[in-house]
Amino acid sequence: MLLLGIETSCDDTATAVVRDGRAVLANVSTNQDAFHAKFGGIVPEIASRQHLALLSAAVQDALERAEVTLADLDGIAVTAGPGLIGSLVIGVASAKALAYATGKPLYGVNHLHGHIFAPFLELDADPDYPFLALLVSGGHSQLVHVASPIDLRVIGRTRDDAAGEAFDKTARLLGLPFPGGPGIERLAAGGDPAALAFPRHRAERGSLDMSFSGIKTAVRYFLESPAGRAARPQDVAASFQAAVVDVLVDRLARAAEQHPYRAAVLSGGVAANSALREACGAWSRRSGIPLLVPPPRYCTDNAAMIAAAADRQGDAARADARRLSANPNMPFTLAPAVV
Repeated sequence: MLLLGIETSCDDTATAVVRDGRAVLANVSTNQDAFHAKFGGIVPEIASRQHLALLSAAVQDALERAEVTLADLDGIAVTAGPGLIGSLVIGVASAKALAYATGKPLYGVNHLHGHIFAPFLELDADPDYPFLALLVSGGHSQLVHVASPIDLRVIGRTRDDAAGEAFDKTARLLGLPFPGGPGIERLAAGGDPAALAFPRHRAERGSLDMSFSGIKTAVRYFLESPAGRAARPQDVAASFQAAVVDVLVDRLARAAEQHPYRAAVLSGGVAANSALREACGAWSRRSGIPLLVPPPRYCTDNAAMIAAAADRQGDAARADARRLSANPNMPFTLAPAVV
């Protein structure tokens, strides 16, 4: 299938044209960091207005880069949730209008499913099922058992802050600009990850859940102490990053011990972090379980991953162009098709 993907769940206005869930013919993305930086976080109203201003041109840009027309498409895939309601509405309404006007099939995709299938873009084949997915982003941190493209089950999740949210909040404590993840990584490159012993969340026996609020709070109290005021910011950033990475790799390893997975996937915006990629790669070599990680351009929110998920989920993600609604609290489990 040749699909147009549309992704507007947060603050990235993204479109893509993807063939057969793998070949990316065009991948267009415009972030809004400059509009939100002075607020220290994403302002939903600003995000939705920017999507409204940019999306039409982004769709046209993707089609032109792929050298196709709307008539050439086999369908249109859009993020239906979860996400910011105003942002989602812009993308869903646009996709519905295009599908209704052209008569092309419409696919409503869960944003998180898109991240799970992002590593298979530009690859020749998917891994054998079941595989384990570690999804780490600004809004979510989850371990997912993927039995098939339409049978996905969350087996572990954060109980408070997502890992990316902890990065953003800690960056603010260190005086770094939003978004905080890249700034923390750059600062940590010059620091000692063993300099400070920030806490690691230890879940009770049998649980795969995570917690990152305590690490962020420990950084805050440390920075307010005499020792913290004298500490090198590079060491604080490196030690914080190491604590987050340790928790994530620990849960990945625990999950892999509970089931004979054929492969593992690391995805989401935080998967672009080099320390996390290296630590998960080391775990993969120790365990013998192949690890797939998308290139950074497919870690952050993008529309190619939405088309990739729709291609694999097929009729299970098919939606009626008159009835599909944006759902900011879209359940993770694939809902029955709305046709």
